[in-house]
Amino acid sequence: MSTVTTDTAAAPRSAPARVESQPISLGRAVKAEWIKWRSLRSTWVVLGAAVVGMLAIGLVIGYNTRHLTGNQDANDLASSAPLQGYFLGQLLIGALGVLFVSSEFSTGMIRSTFAAAPKRLPVLWAKLAVFFAITAVVMTVITTIAFVSAQAVISQVRPGFSLSDPGVWRFVLGTSLYMVLAGVIGQMIGWIVRSTPGSLVSFFALIFVVPELFTLFGSAGKHIAQFLPSQAGEAFTVSQPEAPHLTPGAGVLVLCAWAVAAIVVAAVSLRRRDA
Repeated sequence: MSTVTTDTAAAPRSAPARVESQPISLGRAVKAEWIKWRSLRSTWVVLGAAVVGMLAIGLVIGYNTRHLTGNQDANDLASSAPLQGYFLGQLLIGALGVLFVSSEFSTGMIRSTFAAAPKRLPVLWAKLAVFFAITAVVMTVITTIAFVSAQAVISQVRPGFSLSDPGVWRFVLGTSLYMVLAGVIGQMIGWIVRSTPGSLVSFFALIFVVPELFTLFGSAGKHIAQFLPSQAGEAFTVSQPEAPHLTPGAGVLVLCAWAVAAIVVAAVSLRRRDA
């Protein structure tokens, strides 16, 4: 009887694949934040509402001012009139900036984000870059469309304005810039406050409530209020801003200063506080 011998020695196990951990870079952080932006339905809804609001208000103003009645406000007949939808747009883009940050704190996802990026600041820069790039492009396009569409309605009855007229591009680009910077301020408030309701209330108070409170202090209060974000933005988005007001150039500088200050405070808060 033959005996079958077998090799009972276990086959050597293959070495486990080496997993390389690469440090987070700004490029990878931007890519991650872009994926988050695309996956959040609320970002597209709020951004879409701002687009629709700008266009709808522009068309309504164009329709209502196509006939000259003699009792119309000067700003409703100016070249900047079709862009008055920015009153709504600033709120929606500001809220969009808040939600892009605060939603991660409310869901707890921010802990995973900071685990992947322990230095934290790359996350702030990435969110800022994604938000600024998208809103700047979209708002510039929709302000241009809103202006052209409203003038098309007006020109059916009376002469209107065109993009080649003096000062028109200043209003178109200035309105877009104001809404984007208002959104940046809202985003930084989201980093500082970290709560969606609290951030939204803080942003709305800064844009609407605080300027009105300063007007209660008479002329001195109004002069101080012109340095607030909404009043500074009005200096270069409206043909005839309410007096007293800054010059358009000064308004841009003041608003940029607000945005930079908000970024600095948010960055310091992010480095010093736990998630």
